[in-house]
Amino acid sequence: MSGNTIGNIFKVTTFGESHGAALGCVVDGVPAGLCLDETKIQAALDRRKPGQNFGGKNNAAVTARKEDDKAEILSGVFEGKTEGTPIALLIRNTSQHSKDYGNLATTFRPGHADFTYFEKYGFRDFRGGGRASGRETAARVAAGEIARQVLCALYPDITITAFTQRAAGIECGSVDFSAIEKNPLRACDLNAAEKMSAKIEELRRLGDSAGGIVKCFVSGIPAGLGEPVFSKLDAELARAMLSIGAVKGIEFGAGFAAADMTGSENNDSMHFSTGTMDFSRNNAGGILGGISTGAAIEFRVAIKPVPSIFQKQATVQFGNNGYENTDLVIEGRHDVCLCPRIVPVIEAMTAIVLADFALQNRCSRIS
Repeated sequence: MSGNTIGNIFKVTTFGESHGAALGCVVDGVPAGLCLDETKIQAALDRRKPGQNFGGKNNAAVTARKEDDKAEILSGVFEGKTEGTPIALLIRNTSQHSKDYGNLATTFRPGHADFTYFEKYGFRDFRGGGRASGRETAARVAAGEIARQVLCALYPDITITAFTQRAAGIECGSVDFSAIEKNPLRACDLNAAEKMSAKIEELRRLGDSAGGIVKCFVSGIPAGLGEPVFSKLDAELARAMLSIGAVKGIEFGAGFAAADMTGSENNDSMHFSTGTMDFSRNNAGGILGGISTGAAIEFRVAIKPVPSIFQKQATVQFGNNGYENTDLVIEGRHDVCLCPRIVPVIEAMTAIVLADFALQNRCSRIS
């Protein structure tokens, strides 16, 4: 299987499956001498891990699967500093219920990659989603925190903030960054978050699921990151986001709304004052010609509904006589809405792409 690595200088390779012994990542290209804070890696993993509750109550949106998600650094760090060698990181699986997937040995789940995996490889690990499982993103989050620490060493003012802007058909009416970690949906509007939670709880009782929109906002990045042809900054960010299994779409700045604008409406007029380039607005999402402008990078991603629902669904199974139609009721422990747990994944993938471009940029010119 190819396609398990992202990056040119800052390279991340993930490995492992949701029901294997462990999963993890190898991060190469981290400069030597970085003081790596392992507690922040664990804190990042804790934001993503399953089995979370909020305020002492179960979070209706997330799975009840309990995983400690303890990160073990196996190499590349000595006495708290990076050595410039590959950093290998392991996260052991401790709460698999593989028996919950026994009825999937010959049956494809609608909305999952079961059928496509089977067609490509001729067989599949039917315990969960294998490499396509959302659990693989734990390794991304760990690598993303390493990337974030690299970025902070290069750009001390950088912030990467993602949040749920819409979930279960309910839109946030305001943007308050301080609200994000104060509600179980990681929404930017506490009032909207209450409505989202109520709707998701209703869907959970019905055995159904919900999707949403997550927005990411990056500040503190200078102008000049990105390459102008195939490795555009927005192209690589889009590639990174669409590599997350639940992401089905992405737009930067004005996005699809730009299709209905005139040039005078869409262009971000510029003004230079006291050594700073200012833009009247940010329809470009902080990227022009594939290169950062110095304005905030803004993009939104569409998150599909969780495909594992507890309702009878028409599907196909295979056997000695080939494919045949059947019905399926999925068992096990599953999220109802992925938005709150995918927020740290989006932040992590953003950090990985930006760290790679930041290191590449050091080779762009002599002075």
